[in-house]
Amino acid sequence: MAADLQNPAFHDDDKAREALEAIRWSNGVFCPHCGNSGQEKIAKGQGKAHRSGLYYCAECNGQFTVTVGTVMERSKIPLSKWLLAMHLMGASKKGMSALQMQRMLGVTYKTAWFLSHRIREAMAPGTPTPIGGEGKTIEIDETAIGGKKTNRAYAKKEPKKQIVMSLVERGGAVRSIRVANVRVKTLRAQIVKAASRKSRLMTDAASWYVRIGEEFASHETVNHEKDEYVRGDVHSNTAENFFSILKRGIVGTYHSVSEAHLDRYLAEFDFRYNHRAKLGVNDGERAALIVKGIAGKRLTYRPTH
Repeated sequence: MAADLQNPAFHDDDKAREALEAIRWSNGVFCPHCGNSGQEKIAKGQGKAHRSGLYYCAECNGQFTVTVGTVMERSKIPLSKWLLAMHLMGASKKGMSALQMQRMLGVTYKTAWFLSHRIREAMAPGTPTPIGGEGKTIEIDETAIGGKKTNRAYAKKEPKKQIVMSLVERGGAVRSIRVANVRVKTLRAQIVKAASRKSRLMTDAASWYVRIGEEFASHETVNHEKDEYVRGDVHSNTAENFFSILKRGIVGTYHSVSEAHLDRYLAEFDFRYNHRAKLGVNDGERAALIVKGIAGKRLTYRPTH
């Protein structure tokens, strides 16, 4: 998918449908109802009586389009706007607010808000695999996320802060997880699922990492309380740099994030970091990866407040 905003798929629904089909059905059309991929049993609708992009499956006698079984199913939003929104969210390093999306797509605020959340759902990994491994280094740090009272026009109190822990593989991927507290039991349960214990672990000198670090190949720390931030290649600066992007996005773009939706925002920032330009992924390829993540995920409309 071209990264150029003049891409016809961002302005023409037929071109958008063709682009979606080329990405989602790169190995051939398959029926989302029964899983049939036998091309001899799948037929495309013909003539004016059939909707564009409609297919029929002789295996289950069902009909479908490329959006069935995805976050786009039953949406009345034009496909070209969906693709443009995916490109914009994938290309915006610090995120894009629903108000900005509303202006750029020419839709209502409610439409932009739910469109954005569905795309965040597509950005979330289906079954994430542990990061790190033998010979690799993982940095872990935690921070409080939620936004500032001064950024909310009618806020009477500071938004509730949520604790977020991020595990960052140097030169690789990040996993951001909301945690209830910073107790050893709570953190360990998440860390051992997200990271390979064959990894070299880097953290600050917080006491809760001591026992957890014993399970890894090695564990080294820096003591921020004594103004120690780097000792040779021992540091947690990569994790802190990721937090700076995350917080600038939350405070500067979204202003505040509710507890109910924090996980989706974390998935959004993780996705962009895991497919960043430094790893050789451009804006168009990032948008195509979002399209690949739309299957098997549904969100229904609910009030925005």
